[in-house]
Amino acid sequence: MKQLTIRTHAEIELIDVTDEVQAALKGLGISDGILLVFIPHTTAGVIINEGADPAVREDLIQALKRITPDLHYRHMEGNSPAHIQTALTGSSVLIPVEKGGLCLGTWQRIFFCEFDGPRTRNIWIKAI
Repeated sequence: MKQLTIRTHAEIELIDVTDEVQAALKGLGISDGILLVFIPHTTAGVIINEGADPAVREDLIQALKRITPDLHYRHMEGNSPAHIQTALTGSSVLIPVEKGGLCLGTWQRIFFCEFDGPRTRNIWIKAI
């Protein structure tokens, strides 16, 4: 397993980590299989989505904010929207691997989703 460390810079942001995940894959030494990308945090997630147009990231962030308004939540830390956003995006993705490369669609990229930043976060990568 490989671990990546990422430093986020905003409360909510989507960071393209595709190149870092591909580099980690090469270090794992598999040519065919499945790659698990897992986020070991309760206020951060991971998604695969379009990476060509930065407006897509902005639209996703705005939609998640609208879906999870800052209401009077019972959780005392004040970051319940971040927990809900993580539940909506998920904590892991599986990506097929062929000939040592990630099998992603033409426009697809892997995004680390920060919902309670800025923080230092981890990404765990495991080849299957």
